[in-house]
Amino acid sequence: MANAMTKGQITSHFAEKFTLKKSEAAAILDELASLAAREAKNGFTIPGIGKLVVVNRKARMGRNPATGETIQIPAKTVLKFRIAKAAKEAALGG
Repeated sequence: MANAMTKGQITSHFAEKFTLKKSEAAAILDELASLAAREAKNGFTIPGIGKLVVVNRKARMGRNPATGETIQIPAKTVLKFRIAKAAKEAALGG
């Protein structure tokens, strides 16, 4: 399995593809990340890739793996990424 692309590799790819300076491509990536973080609470979609969604997890019973003791895990709000169908099919081949 190949290694994931680094930010520098992604920046270089975008700079070549769209004839930008690497600093401009890096600024675009940084702004996308900043915008996603800022708007995540409302849901944030990157078309063709996926979306960030806020999910409320219910309280549940869990087990401490060290002691085997049953514990109550409180309800909490979490951020999840739901991959787009097209990206999933491209990555998994089906």
